[in-house]
Amino acid sequence: MRKLTLILALAVSSLWAQAKQPNIVFILADDLGWQDVGFMGSKYFETPNLDALAAESLVLENAFMYPTCSPSRAAILTGQQSFRTGCYTVPVLEKGTSKDNVFSKWTVGEEHPVFAKPLGDAGYKSIHLGKWHIVGPYPNKETSLPFAKKLAQPANGDLSWLDAHKKPEIAKYYPIGRGFDENVGGTWWGDPARGFAKGYNAPGGGYIAPFKNPFIEDKEDDEWLTDRLTSDAIDFMERHKEEPFFVNLHYYAPHRPSVPRSEESYEHFLKKEGDKATGQGMGSEKKKKEIAAYATMVKSIDDNIKRIIDYLDEAGLREDTVIIFTSDNGFNGMQSVNTQLKGAKGNVYDGGLRVPMLVNWPKVVKEGSRNSTVVQGLDLFPTFLELAEVNNYSGVLDGESLVPMMHGKPLEERPIYWHIASKYKNDPCSIVRRDQWKLIQYLKDGKVELYNTEKDLKESKNLAKSHPEVAQKLLTELSEWRTHNAVPLPPSSILNK
Repeated sequence: MRKLTLILALAVSSLWAQAKQPNIVFILADDLGWQDVGFMGSKYFETPNLDALAAESLVLENAFMYPTCSPSRAAILTGQQSFRTGCYTVPVLEKGTSKDNVFSKWTVGEEHPVFAKPLGDAGYKSIHLGKWHIVGPYPNKETSLPFAKKLAQPANGDLSWLDAHKKPEIAKYYPIGRGFDENVGGTWWGDPARGFAKGYNAPGGGYIAPFKNPFIEDKEDDEWLTDRLTSDAIDFMERHKEEPFFVNLHYYAPHRPSVPRSEESYEHFLKKEGDKATGQGMGSEKKKKEIAAYATMVKSIDDNIKRIIDYLDEAGLREDTVIIFTSDNGFNGMQSVNTQLKGAKGNVYDGGLRVPMLVNWPKVVKEGSRNSTVVQGLDLFPTFLELAEVNNYSGVLDGESLVPMMHGKPLEERPIYWHIASKYKNDPCSIVRRDQWKLIQYLKDGKVELYNTEKDLKESKNLAKSHPEVAQKLLTELSEWRTHNAVPLPPSSILNK
């Protein structure tokens, strides 16, 4: 009898241990700047729900992504650097010739697994909602590398690609083909306006129903895209609340076009005093109109964060759910502004690279904690694996799990790297950041820039000549990293490593 009791106790204990896998809700905004939220210092944008969540969370003050969405999303979803996936920037944004660029891929190959597969094997039910962007409109044209010219995309409103994307040959690159159980709105589109012939100039720009996204089934109560994606996320959590779930909620917002969520909200931000510290909400009438519309979209994200938290509280799931919130790159300079940083989306300076990030896990993460350790989007895949108790993953991962930080333990000091082999706003370059030091080396001529971002947040003083020992140490580290990984360089580069 005692033996039977022990066996039953062990079985119950095992089931309990399995049940303790936390749910994971990963929320990724699109083009939301580092200080476009209150918890990172904005006095213009209104994010009271995110701010309240941040007060209960671990805020990562030095979080970084690639400067554009394609490489960031490829890095997050695969855990691998750009030189592995071939995604350096959004292909249609590239400038120059094949002599000076390694033109970017759009489609991430099957040889680069997405985190949904190992999580599914570990018992998670998963859904992707919103922007996907790691498949191109014409994957069959991405086979001959390197590309002689940059990849193209169909015109706005052109759905001639759709039938092919529903067939297995291309559907395998979509969320369900990559391991997610459901997909709402994920396709090759970089913004929701692509379903309209007039694009950004279409009424509603894809944010106001009808959305004209062939991977979002129309519903009678559709109004606003961000609301709809949140509703579907909540519905999925409700349907799978008895088992561990992973919600990959990648809002299209606040990516252009800047569409006011409501006239009332728009008028509120138009009349609101600007933030002198960041320059947000200031400037010409045209700029104020643009950023006011953008601010309503940021507020809409914040409103929907509350809906998610309210659901988790009401369903009794909050304590067993990890919420991670961040953005895919810095703010779009055509929508927002931050005079405290250099550059914006697309730039290799921190206006393009820094993003807000928080991690919430009740009773595990210490409330109100902030950490200035440098972290990156590549860290998310290994973080998800550790949270899901997956310890047998054999794929290549270039980041480190952030779970120790959630438990209040320091992350081991390390450099982080970027390799951007094609030109958009800056010439092709590699970057290394170690603590407060950031070194940029341009690939064509080998020129170097060095910044102390702790003392010079705006990267206004190139210290390469005044601190040659630091520059040389980081340059050696960067060169060795490229050599070790056989990182591809543009044909015109004078560098040999």
